[in-house]
Amino acid sequence: MQNEKTVGFWSAVSIGIGGMVGGGIFAVLGLAVDLSHGGAPIAFTIAGMIALVTAYSYSKLSVAFPSSGGTVEFLNQGLGTGIFTGGLNILLWISYVVMLSLYSYAFGSYGATFFPEESQTFWRHFLTSGAIISFTFLNFLSAKVVGKSEEIIVVIKIVILVSFVAIGLWSVQFEKFDSSEWSPPLTLMAGGMIIFLAYEGFELIANTAGDVKNPKKTLPRAFYTAVLFVIGLYVMVSIVTVGNLSLDKITESRDFALAESAKPFLGHIGFVIIAIAALLSTSSAINATLYGASRISYIIAKTGELPKHIERKIWNKPIEGLIITAILTLIIANLFDLASIAIMGSAGFLLIFAAVNFSNFRLYKKTHSKRWISMMGFVGCIVALGVLVWQTGITSPENILIFIMMIIAAFGIEIIYRKIANRTHKKIF
Repeated sequence: MQNEKTVGFWSAVSIGIGGMVGGGIFAVLGLAVDLSHGGAPIAFTIAGMIALVTAYSYSKLSVAFPSSGGTVEFLNQGLGTGIFTGGLNILLWISYVVMLSLYSYAFGSYGATFFPEESQTFWRHFLTSGAIISFTFLNFLSAKVVGKSEEIIVVIKIVILVSFVAIGLWSVQFEKFDSSEWSPPLTLMAGGMIIFLAYEGFELIANTAGDVKNPKKTLPRAFYTAVLFVIGLYVMVSIVTVGNLSLDKITESRDFALAESAKPFLGHIGFVIIAIAALLSTSSAINATLYGASRISYIIAKTGELPKHIERKIWNKPIEGLIITAILTLIIANLFDLASIAIMGSAGFLLIFAAVNFSNFRLYKKTHSKRWISMMGFVGCIVALGVLVWQTGITSPENILIFIMMIIAAFGIEIIYRKIANRTHKKIF
């Protein structure tokens, strides 16, 4: 952490927007529309409102406990340093790995569209694996150089998405949004929850809290501005997509639905532009999330919940955490389909965010928070998780087993490690 405060309001906002508009919208738009149909804009709004309320807790906790540990430190402060918190922290790391798998899968899916249809499955796996391996090496050798391009890529993808909305709105068939075209209420809400991970990235602002200028004023404004902007962007993108493309076509091309939805009003060139934007966006998201996940593993090891050698840095980089993260990502991205990965990621972060809201509820005196807002965020996350699990149980119950395995793995690692290791779980702040 630098002593000099270097992050201003717009820098913090760009970090939050860059984290959210990473690869999520390109990867899971088709899944959301597949579930919510003409109610897709409502689904995105519901998910965004839960993110916005949770951003309140993050902003308050970030001011009170400015640490690069972010979510890990907030859980430690609010829930103590017992097995429950330790399991949640490891679940956070696993959820990062799942997010990384989603971005990598999306990169492979969009990249494969440039090859003949009969060979696209091969190219998706090839490009997915190639992206993970390449960015692992880049993080190992020169993550700083790649990081300098992040701001440029954020601007490019925002410009492309805004242009997509501005042009596509002219040809939207608004009758497709009639309430008769919506899915049933619970299914519609499930559509919002399966893409909740597209909002997850706002938490990255918390990791920069120690470097933010005038944090009491800057951090809350940055959180709310970033989330509100992305809610508006996602709602408009969903309107253009549903309004220009039939539901059957969206379902058929759900792995790259955003690019397909540009064809009706921009032709093949529109498909190519959006596909290139998706490749840029998901590649930058892979790079940033790979660094973030390896950093999370380092912080968790530093607090005493993972082996001490993962805490060790080589050339100022958490190498062991980076390698383990990359291997797990390769396995998940190649073995599971898009829906399974999205459900795992969204469910994981809904559970983590529920815990963060509850932490702020308990720490309201230290964070100077309104308890009812934090409790509303906690209940919202739990209800949303319940709806997602209910819908998944109806359509693909095997994915519930995968999520349960994630939780068992997280808490199993924590319990076993505490028994065999003589390390004390500690707070950073």
